[in-house]
Amino acid sequence: MPLTLYLFVYAVFLAGMWLIYRTVYSPFGQTLKAIRENEARALSLGYRVERYKLLVFVLSASLAGTAGATKAIVFRLASLTDVSWHMSGEVVLMTLLGGMGTILGPVVGAFTVRALHNELASLGSWVTVIIGAIFVICVLAFRRGFIGEAGRLLKKDF
Repeated sequence: MPLTLYLFVYAVFLAGMWLIYRTVYSPFGQTLKAIRENEARALSLGYRVERYKLLVFVLSASLAGTAGATKAIVFRLASLTDVSWHMSGEVVLMTLLGGMGTILGPVVGAFTVRALHNELASLGSWVTVIIGAIFVICVLAFRRGFIGEAGRLLKKDF
């Protein structure tokens, strides 16, 4: 039973990553990049900016809801800690550590933050302070995140 469950979650994860990859490298994704870079220019080119923003918001919410649903299935629990402001901050932390604007960055950031939580769990309430210090050091040392800096060094787009 657990192997089947984890394979299902892995398949959902791969489907989500595929959807993100396809979206980013599609004409829709290129339009979103144009809106991000210069919204007024995209509007002047005839793109319905509000509609694109709404669509990407719905896509983002759908992916977040799917992630939450798979977490609830695996743990057989949906607690209130999952909807607190702390969780939103942790998601931002994961994204910044891994690298904003990259596809693999948030995944690497999530693995890093989860690994730090697991390894430092024995320190009790000091975990938050230590992870905060590590976050500050990483943001100062790796301005683009782990994957962003690796991509810059290798001159590739991850």
